[in-house]
Amino acid sequence: MKKFTWKIERTQTLISFLQEQRYLLSLGAGDGGSVSNSKIRRLVISGSVHVNGKCCRIPAYTLFPKSTVEVSIDSEKVFYEKKPDDIQFELTDNDVLFEDEWLIIVNKPAFFPVEKTIVQDRNNLHQTVIDFLYKRNPELRNPPYVGMMHRLDKETSGAILFTKTRVINSAMHDLFEEHKVTKQYRAVAFNRNRKNIQDTFSVEGYMNRISPNSCACKMGMVRNAEDGLFSHTDFTVAKIEGEYVHLDCVLQTGRTHQIRVHLSSVGLPLVGDELYGGPKGFTENNYRIMLHSRSLEFIHPMTSKVVRAESPLPPLF
Repeated sequence: MKKFTWKIERTQTLISFLQEQRYLLSLGAGDGGSVSNSKIRRLVISGSVHVNGKCCRIPAYTLFPKSTVEVSIDSEKVFYEKKPDDIQFELTDNDVLFEDEWLIIVNKPAFFPVEKTIVQDRNNLHQTVIDFLYKRNPELRNPPYVGMMHRLDKETSGAILFTKTRVINSAMHDLFEEHKVTKQYRAVAFNRNRKNIQDTFSVEGYMNRISPNSCACKMGMVRNAEDGLFSHTDFTVAKIEGEYVHLDCVLQTGRTHQIRVHLSSVGLPLVGDELYGGPKGFTENNYRIMLHSRSLEFIHPMTSKVVRAESPLPPLF
C-alpha cells in the first residue's frame, strides 16, 4: 500500500489536481510512469482518496486552498485491469462440491477472480455464488448472504469454501486460523536438471514480502521470525513425466503464495509461474500457473461431522 499526502494551494477540482500528480501516482501504481485519466477516476470512485480526513468519491469535488488530500494506492486491486484471459463462468449444481444450510464449497475454474475489483464489469466467483443461490430462491427479497473465508489466486482452480450465514463465520474463521482445515493441492513443478527427488519431503521456514509495496506482490524466504512468518508445506510426489513433477501438497500453514515460494526455493518452480522462476507453460494454449486446490477437509463446527470436498483434477494435472 502506497500513500501520498498533499496540501492544496489553489482552488481546483479533485480530478484535475490528481491528474497533475500523475507521475507520483504512477510510482505508487508501479506501472512505470503512466496512469490514465480513467485509472485516476477509478482511484477516486474506489474510495482511495480522502479530503480533509473524509472519503471522497466525487471526481469533480472542489478543493480549496489549505485542504488536505490523501491517496492510498493498492496497485493490485485499484489499478487491476480486466485481463484478456478472464473467462465467463456461471455456477451450476455440477460445480457444487458440498453444501448444507451453513456452507457451500464450489469448484473454481482457472482464470476467474474470487472477489470483485474496482473494474465494474469484471465478473468474480463471490458474486457468481450469490447469483446462484438467489436464482435458486427467487422468493427472497434481497440477495442471499455469502461470506468469504479464504481465497485462491485467479489462475488457481479447485475447491473453495464460502459461508451461507454469518452464524458460522466465527467458527470457520477459527478453523482456518488454527490450521484445522486440511488444504491439499496438486501442483506441477519443473525439474530443469532432472535432479533426484525424494518421494516425500517438506519445506519450512520464514516468509515475507520481498517486492516493494508499489509493485506486484512477490514473497520469498527470509532469515528468521523477526523478518517474516513461519511456513510449512508437506509434499508427496504423485508422478514424474520427464522434466515435470506432479506433486500433492498439504499446507500446514497458510501464507501468501506459500506453495509457489516453497517449490521455487528447492529448485522446483511451478509450470507457468514466471514470477517465481517457472517456465511459461506446457503449450501456448495452456498458459496458467499449474496449481489446483484438490480438497478441503475439516470437522464441521455445527454438526461435528467430517466434511471432505474434493475437486476433480483438470487436464494435464
